[in-house]
Amino acid sequence: WEKRFEKLYGHERNPAIREKLEELDMRISGMEDLEGLDPYLTFIYPDAGTILDYLPEDSLVLMDEPVWIEREAEKLMESMGTIYRKRRDLGHLAVPPDEAFLGYDELLKRISRFTSISLSLTARPDGDGVIFDTRSPGIHGNVRVFLEELRRWQERGYSIHIFCESEGKMKRMEEVIEAYNLDRSSISLSIGSLSAGFVSDELRMILFSDAEIFDRRGYRVHRRRKFREGAPILSYTDLKEGDYVVHVSHGIGIYEGLRRMKVEGSVQDFLAIRYAGGDRLYVPTYQINLVQKYIGGSEEARVRIDRLGGTSWRRVKQRVKESVRKLAEELLNLYAARQTLPGHAFSQDTPWQREFEALFPYEETPDQLRAIEEVKRDMEQPRPMDRLICGDVGYGKTEVAMRAAFKAVMDNKQVAVLVPTTVLAQQHYMTFTERFADFPIRIEMLSRFQTPKRKREILEGLRRGTVDIVIGTHMLLQDDVKFKDLGLLIIDEEHRFGVRQKEKMKQMRKEVDVLTMTATPIPRTLYMAVSGIRDMSLIETPPENRKPIETYVMEYDPQVVREAILNEMARGGQVFYVHNRVETIASTALKLQELVPEARIAVAHGQMSERMLEKVVLDFVARKYDILVCTTIIESGVDMPNVNTIIIDRADMLGLAQLYQLRGRVGRSDEKAYGYLFYPKARSITEGAQKRLKVIEEFTDLGSGFKIALRDMEIRGVGNILGPEQHGHVNAVGYELYCKLLQETVRELKGEEVEEEVETRINLPLKAYIPDGYVPDSFQKVSLYKRIASVRSREDVEDLREEMEDRFGPIPEPARTLLEVADIKHMAGQLGVEAISSDGEYIRIVFDERRTKVDPERIISLVQSDRRFSLTPPGKLTVKLERRVKKGEICKAVREVLENLGAIPRPLPQ
Repeated sequence: WEKRFEKLYGHERNPAIREKLEELDMRISGMEDLEGLDPYLTFIYPDAGTILDYLPEDSLVLMDEPVWIEREAEKLMESMGTIYRKRRDLGHLAVPPDEAFLGYDELLKRISRFTSISLSLTARPDGDGVIFDTRSPGIHGNVRVFLEELRRWQERGYSIHIFCESEGKMKRMEEVIEAYNLDRSSISLSIGSLSAGFVSDELRMILFSDAEIFDRRGYRVHRRRKFREGAPILSYTDLKEGDYVVHVSHGIGIYEGLRRMKVEGSVQDFLAIRYAGGDRLYVPTYQINLVQKYIGGSEEARVRIDRLGGTSWRRVKQRVKESVRKLAEELLNLYAARQTLPGHAFSQDTPWQREFEALFPYEETPDQLRAIEEVKRDMEQPRPMDRLICGDVGYGKTEVAMRAAFKAVMDNKQVAVLVPTTVLAQQHYMTFTERFADFPIRIEMLSRFQTPKRKREILEGLRRGTVDIVIGTHMLLQDDVKFKDLGLLIIDEEHRFGVRQKEKMKQMRKEVDVLTMTATPIPRTLYMAVSGIRDMSLIETPPENRKPIETYVMEYDPQVVREAILNEMARGGQVFYVHNRVETIASTALKLQELVPEARIAVAHGQMSERMLEKVVLDFVARKYDILVCTTIIESGVDMPNVNTIIIDRADMLGLAQLYQLRGRVGRSDEKAYGYLFYPKARSITEGAQKRLKVIEEFTDLGSGFKIALRDMEIRGVGNILGPEQHGHVNAVGYELYCKLLQETVRELKGEEVEEEVETRINLPLKAYIPDGYVPDSFQKVSLYKRIASVRSREDVEDLREEMEDRFGPIPEPARTLLEVADIKHMAGQLGVEAISSDGEYIRIVFDERRTKVDPERIISLVQSDRRFSLTPPGKLTVKLERRVKKGEICKAVREVLENLGAIPRPLPQ
C-alpha cells in the first residue's frame, strides 16, 4: 500500500483529492476505522480476484448472447467513466473504472482457459459455430401420428432421443416401441424433462419429451379424469424459485423452493417463503392451497413484500374485500333487474336456420357448439339476453354471432353489429355478406365512408325495416339512427368504446338482446368468479387445422427481411410489416421498397383519414398489394387468412401481450405461418425487452396466450369485465386471491352457503413426501403437491393414485403415505377438526369450536361408553390406543377414530 500511496499521491494535482488520499493512508496504516473502504479495495489490492479465479479448471462457462453482454459492458464502462469524472471534478476520491472492472476483452481472455459455449439467437458474423436451426415436431398427444413420423425419421437416418419423466414412463415407452416393431438401435431413452421437443434437420437429430407424445395434460391409461370447472390454469402451479407468492393469511413473499425437514418425528416437504426482514415461513405441502403465485402489476413493477406478523396485509385484504363486496352488489342488482325486464322470446330454430348452420364449411369445436347452444337458449327466454363470449383470436366467435343474427332475422327482428374501428366494420361486413349469400337477407354497413345520399338510404331502410342486419362503428349509436324493430345488438370488443357510447349500450341492454364478444382471454378462475353475475361463454379450443406459428427473434437483418417477403410472395401470400412510429412509417416503406422492388407496398396507420384507410385495407384484402406496412392498428380483430408472414420492426419496444396479439394476426389458414421479431443491430436493448423476446420465441404453441401474457392479459381481463378501477385491488392481493374473494362474496350475497374451509394441521410421526427419485422435476412436484392438497373426495384420491402410478410407476412408501394423509385431512376438514397429532400411543384431536360438524352428543356418548376416549374442554379429544401402533398403521387408526366421530363412508382399500 505504501508504494501504491506514494505513486498515487505523486501523480495527483487536485489538493482536495490529495487530502482524501492522506486521510485514507492514515486509516489503512493505523488499521483502524476500516468500515466503508470497499470502494477503494482496488487501490489497496490492484490484483483483486474475480469469480473466475474460484472456478475449478474443468468448469464449463456458458455465455448467453455475447453480443448483448459486450454492449452492456460498454454501457457500464461509459456510465462508470462519467461518474468517475464527475466525482473527481467535485474533489472526491474515486477509483478509475478500468481498475475497478475487467474490460470485456480481458474477460474473454480469462474465460478462454475454460471450456466455453456461446448461445445466441443470431449467427456469429464470422460464421463460426453450429447454427442450431430447430422446429417444433408438432405431435401434441397424437400417439399414432408420432409413431408414423418416428418410422419416417428412422428411414431418413435421424438419431432420436426421448426424455421420460420417470422410470415408469421409460418402461412404458419401451413397451410402445416394441409393440410397433420399431428399430430400437436409433432411439435413445433417458430420464429427464424438456419444456418442448425439437427437430434439427441440419444435425439430423430429434429430441422429444414423453409428455408431448402422450400429451401429459390429458393422457390416462385406465380412466379419463373428469374435467372440473374452476381448475386453476397450469401456469399458477408453475412456481419457480424467486417468484412472488401470496399466502392467504400472511401476504406477499418470495418463494425459495421446497425444503425437506423433520419436525416432531414427521419428515415432509415444506414450501419456503421469504418475507420482509429476512423472516421465513415454512408451509407444509398439505397446506399448499393457501399459497398462490402472485399475478398482478406490470412486468417491471416492483412488488412490495409483507412483513410476517405485520398488520398491513390484514388491512389491505379488508380494503379489497369491501371494494369487492360493493362491486358484487352493483353487478348482482343489475343482473337481478334484468331478469325481471320483459323481452322478446325468440322462436325455436327454423328449417332455414338448420340449413344456414349446415353450410358452415368447418367442423365446429365443442366450445363453439356449447356457446351457440347457450346463446340460443338465452334468446328463447322472455327476458333480454346479455351474454359475453370470450375466445382467442380466430377461435370462431364470429360464427356464433352470425348464427344468433340469423335466428333474430328469422323472427323478423333487426340486428345491429357494433365494432370499434372502421377496418373491423369492413371486415365483418365482408364476412357476413359472404356467409349470408344464399339467403334473402339484406346486410348494410354504416360508417363515415358512405356518401350522405347512401347513408340516408341505409337509415331509411333501418326505419322501414327493409335492412335486416347493419354493421357499423359508434355511428350506430347516434340519435338519427332509428330501427323499425331491433331485436339483437352484437358488440365486438366493448372495452374499446368510450364512456358516452357505453352509457348508450347500457340503455339498449334493457330493451333488446345483447351479445358481446372479446378476444381478451378470460382465465377460468375469473370466469368462475363472475359467472354467477354475468352470463359468459368461453371458447378455448383452437380450430382443428390451425398450426403453431414459427417464430424467429433476431437482430435486424435486411437480407432476412427480403428472403421472408419473397418466400411468402412465392407461395401467393401477403405480409404484414409492423412499424409502430407514424412519424417514420413512410420512410420505412420507401426503404422496404428499395429492398424488395418486386413487391407492391401499401401503408396504413390510425392517423390516416377514414376513407383513405378503408381504401388501403380493402385493396390489400383484394390482394392489390403484397405488403402492408402498418402500426399496431392491426392488433385486434383483423382477419386476413392470406397473410401468413408478419415482420415486427423494433419488437423490443412492444409489450408481451401486444407481441402475442400481433403475432396472432397470421396463421389463420391451413398455411404454415411465420413471425419475425427484429431488434436493432449494434444497439443495447433493455433487460425487460430481452426477456419478452425470449418468452415470445419460446411459446409458439396455440393457446399459449395465457402463459405468455399472463399478467398483462389477466389484469386487462379483470378491467374489461369489472372496470379499470379494480386493477389496483388485483395488484394489492394478487389475481387468484382477488378472484377467490369475488367468488365467495357473490355466493354470500346470493344467499348461498359459503363454507369456510377448515385447514386441518396434521402432525403424525410419518415420512410423507414425494421422493426426488420418483418425481425429479420440481415444477411437476409442486404441481402434484397442489393437486394432492386439493382433493375433495375419496374418488379424487383414487384418481390421483391411479394417475401417479400411470405416469411415474409404482408409488413409493412416503408418497403413498402422503396420499393417505391427504385423505385424512379431507375427512377432518369436513368434520371441522382444527388439528390432529399422534405419537403412536395417543391420538389427539382439536376441534374448531365455531365450525365443527361433529354432534357434541356423539362425543359425550363416546366418552361415556368407551374409556379410551377423554375430553378436555373446550374442544380437545384424546384417544388412547389399545397398543402402541407401528408407524405404518397410524393413518388407519386415525381414520377409524374420524369415522367414529361422524357418518363417514368406510375406509379406502389399502
